[in-house]
Amino acid sequence: MNDIKIEQFKQKLFILKDKLQELKDTEASKPIELDQAKVGRLSRMDAMQHQQIAQEFVRRQQRKLSMIDGALHRIESGNYGECFVCGEEMTIRRLEVDPTNTRCIKCVDK
Repeated sequence: MNDIKIEQFKQKLFILKDKLQELKDTEASKPIELDQAKVGRLSRMDAMQHQQIAQEFVRRQQRKLSMIDGALHRIESGNYGECFVCGEEMTIRRLEVDPTNTRCIKCVDK
């Protein structure tokens, strides 16, 4: 993979990281306060369900941020685009779909 393509992936990763960090500060990711005195049983159950959804949203964001950081680290170390399993170079198309991919399509299918 040439340096221009690697730089393009690096920029794409930084953009994805910025977008995820912006989402991290939105209301949707903040836990819901449960006021036991003001709401009924069904409302509390609904609020708890919404809280679980919000917590899963935050977990997914954190996982994706970790994957992005890993990809940026691989770019810096010169290993970006190599499959973790077989060591072969991944196709550009696969990385364009998700620049955080760590396995080639052959190793994913195994």
